[in-house]
Amino acid sequence: MPILLVVDLLAEREAFGKKGVEEIVSHFPEHEVLLWAPHTNQQIEYGFGKRVDAPQNCDVVVITGSRRNVSSWEDWMDDVAKLIRECEVPLYGICFGHQIICKALGGEVERAEEGSSFLADVTYTDGTVKKQLFTHQDHVIDSGEMEVVASSEHCEIAVCKHPTRPIKTVQFHPEATKLVLDYSLQCGDMTEDERNEFADGIQDDNVAQSLLN
Repeated sequence: MPILLVVDLLAEREAFGKKGVEEIVSHFPEHEVLLWAPHTNQQIEYGFGKRVDAPQNCDVVVITGSRRNVSSWEDWMDDVAKLIRECEVPLYGICFGHQIICKALGGEVERAEEGSSFLADVTYTDGTVKKQLFTHQDHVIDSGEMEVVASSEHCEIAVCKHPTRPIKTVQFHPEATKLVLDYSLQCGDMTEDERNEFADGIQDDNVAQSLLN
């Protein structure tokens, strides 16, 4: 059975952690799931996947979003950057994952004065426009080895892919489905005002469509 390693950087969160990762792994059917959370010992029990203390041999890697910031580097991020540089299997990054992959491969990340939490159009280099959900304050300002393949009005580097390695990243959160957003409100991870920032919460592309295609 192929193995999916999730670098689970919201492991302490009920909604975007547990429910968000559940949505991510649903797009990798028939994979054994490993969960690595190097940033915290406060890890919610998901009821699926196996927690590991270090990266393991695997067939695909996904790096999730995080409440931590690439612009405020922490020691544990060195281990994630090492995994990125040495990874030989398909590698995908979401939000924080997008940022740290670009940073590890020679790019730069800066923190904006204000956060961005809304649905916004993402325009690809082929002219395709997709509505996706953003919630972040750090921005990739130099993608390093990664090629920029889409942008948004507020975020010039919104989607990247590597020219020679199987790596793709998105600044938005395709795993934040309407069900995940509504659960965030229900479990207290999000206030009603925060939930309302995302309107109906319906995105054009899910995890598989935005990352695996």
